[in-house]
Amino acid sequence: MGRVLVGISSWQDKTILESGFYPQEINTPEDRLRYYARHFPVAELDSTYYSFPTSRNLNLWINSTPSDFIFDLKAFSLFTTHPTPLNAIPRAVREKFDDQIPQKPRLYMSNLSQKIADELWEGFAEAVEPLNSAGKLGAILFQFPPWFHPSPENFEYLGKCRERLKRHRIAVEFRTGKWLDDDHLKETLNFLKERELTLICVDEPQGLKSSVPPLAQATASLGLVRFHGRNRENWERKGIPSAERFKYLYSQEELKEWAPKVKQMAGETEELHLIFKNKYRDFSVKNAFMMKQLLGLQ
Repeated sequence: MGRVLVGISSWQDKTILESGFYPQEINTPEDRLRYYARHFPVAELDSTYYSFPTSRNLNLWINSTPSDFIFDLKAFSLFTTHPTPLNAIPRAVREKFDDQIPQKPRLYMSNLSQKIADELWEGFAEAVEPLNSAGKLGAILFQFPPWFHPSPENFEYLGKCRERLKRHRIAVEFRTGKWLDDDHLKETLNFLKERELTLICVDEPQGLKSSVPPLAQATASLGLVRFHGRNRENWERKGIPSAERFKYLYSQEELKEWAPKVKQMAGETEELHLIFKNKYRDFSVKNAFMMKQLLGLQ
């Protein structure tokens, strides 16, 4: 049986700070992370989706957690084919290639030359290396958008992501169920297994255009499940705060549905991360504690 780690995303999200999870005297990022790490052995970091991690943050993450604590990081938005603000590109890259980067408010990787792309990929790998060297880097999470459909070009791109970060564990989350429908499931799973890419299994609202089925499939030595909540009403609603989209508190019965799936995946992996993404106030924390209790974890 692989080691099962339970944690949450966004341990310092605004709404969790307002919820009262952290005692009043725990009021700095360092103290909050130390407090969080006393309860959970893994955390997911969203900030790396928006910008490369800084040395200051890396030192905070490394020095404020126990030696066996693990961080899962979201991949930078350009790498997951999302539009990215120009000023999110590291300043050193912008200055080096100033005359070659289109001066647009938002950029896609396709707007950049191969040379700039190489610089960004290499820079990201270098930026996360301190976590890796400290033994605290879990997986780099590639959460692709709903318009990233199964196609020869996109399968090829997944392979390129693997090559770009060959020294790290890579996890992939799809935002359209087409990758896992009857026509594509076998091809998708085989492709991921052959390249040691972790399929991120999800629990999320069903019956919608963007819904991904709640499979429990291990495709690599690391398994990962993200619990987004089941707020069907707000899941695809535009123009609302993200906290409203994830406003969902799982019942014990709903989490019990995952207990046999978790045991199955733990038997097929060396390590399994269960991350609660229902980041509305302390909902994710409550459900993470609940899951630990259901699984008999300390």
